[in-house]
Amino acid sequence: QVQLVESGGGLVQAGGSLRLSCAASAGRSRGRAFDRLVMGWFRQAPGKEHEFVAALSWTGDSTLYEDSIKGRFTISRDNAENMVYLYMTTLKPEDTATYHCTARGLFGNRTVLATPTRWQFWGQGTQVTVAS
Repeated sequence: QVQLVESGGGLVQAGGSLRLSCAASAGRSRGRAFDRLVMGWFRQAPGKEHEFVAALSWTGDSTLYEDSIKGRFTISRDNAENMVYLYMTTLKPEDTATYHCTARGLFGNRTVLATPTRWQFWGQGTQVTVAS
């Protein structure tokens, strides 16, 4: 149904910036077009569980961020182009992880959005490595 493909990862120095992109297919999830999908980002550091990063509502008016990255990362979407972005600044070595673009039907509360199994669709991920 929904296919998500991330890009933009790479190796950066601490304090640097990256913009991750997520290209979504034009498919639907339970009848929902892309502009009726809540989009998000998770990350998985080596040997760690998936960690919630950010989520964005249908219109882009509502956002939710994990506390440790709030103020450094910005999630945005372009519904006309079926694109989602994660703009990351002031990167730290602890940000090193595989970053996954995700999608679900409803925005939900923090508990729901921070739970990986609540998200139906996942991209394969793009690697971000922050060197110190």
